Parts: sequence; structure tokens; C-alpha cells
Amino acid sequence: MAKLKYEGILFDLDGTLLDTREGVKDAVALTHKELGMEIPNEETLQRFVGPPMQDSFVREYGFSTDEAQHAADIFRSTYMHKSLFLAELYPGVIQLLGILRAEGYKIGVATYKREDYAIRLLDHFGISDYCDVIHGGDNFNQRKKSDIVKMCIAAMNIKGSGQVILVGDSEYDAIGAETAGIPFFGLTSGYGFKDESYYDKYKAVGWGKCIMELINFL
Repeated sequence: MAKLKYEGILFDLDGTLLDTREGVKDAVALTHKELGMEIPNEETLQRFVGPPMQDSFVREYGFSTDEAQHAADIFRSTYMHKSLFLAELYPGVIQLLGILRAEGYKIGVATYKREDYAIRLLDHFGISDYCDVIHGGDNFNQRKKSDIVKMCIAAMNIKGSGQVILVGDSEYDAIGAETAGIPFFGLTSGYGFKDESYYDKYKAVGWGKCIMELINFL
């Protein structure tokens, strides 16, 4: 077997492996209703997709830390029990993971989504079968993306940060990878990076318009 370009490949979840927009927006709308707030329009709901939920409530409404945590707790309960599986696999994901596994790569998922929710989603869509490790966010938004990436690398038992690459669709992924000291491959098919105009804004070793383009890079 030819020497692998990297030993391990980490994937973001939302906007990278799964399109989870409908479930997130549904739970955000229900959270507003529970808080006695007017349900926001589609444009505002869309802004809640991707970033940590506490950050979104602070950004949109100026919530205090405690208020944002309370809103996030409501969201997470609603999301878990009512909206979690309102998601779709991006085309080619399972095929790609099968190819990477056959070629000998270690595979992991590093996501801001709370870890137990991420595992349930990945189990549901059959992605967990291809993963060596899955780590996600905590309930109080204390873990940064770089923390989650480092947890995955440690669990994969890979020596040398240059031997692992993170694949993601947003600035959180790009910055998290850079902070953790690993290469980043960006996708414009998700939520954060919409087109090629982002290529010069964030440090990346490669870019793809869909996840299958990772194969050509590797």
C-alpha cells in the first residue's frame, strides 16, 4: 500500500457529513416559543445553524451568559426529543468513508454538536461504523473546536499533529484546526463557506465544492 498523505482524517458534522439545518431550525423555533419570544424569520433561523447555540443567542439578542445557557438548555432538550433526526446525508459521504477506511486511514468526527447528540445522529445514519473516534461539545460550551480536535487526535493515538487533517465547512473549523496545529481542508457545500471568495480568508491546504473532492486532494 502506498504511504498515506495523512494518518488520520477528522470531519466536522453539521454542514460537512450531514445537512442538519431543518432539525436545528425546527428546535430553534420551538425554543423561541418556549421562551415566549416571537419565532424569527427564515433568515434569522438560518444564522443559528452552525455556531454554538449560546453564542447565537448572545449575538442575536444580547443575552447574558446565564440567559444564553438557559436558552441553549431548552434548545438541546427540544432538539434531542423532537428534531434530531430531521437531517440528511450529503451525497457521497458513505462512499467516501468506505474508500478512506479501505485505504487505511483512521477516521474521526470532531463537532461542536453536543457529544451524545452527535453519537446518536451518527449511529442513526450509519456513519459511526466507519469512525475510530467521535468527540463533540459539552453542555456548557466550554470546549473549543481546537479542544475537541485534540481530544480526537489523542484518542486516535496518532503522533504528530501534521499527520491529521480536519475537514469542515466553516470558520470555526478553519480556526480550530489552525489553533490545534493541524492542516485544514475546506468545503463550500455546507453552511459557512459559500463560494470561492473564502479561499483567501482562511488558511487551508485544499478546498472542495463537495466532500468527494477530498479524494482528489488525498
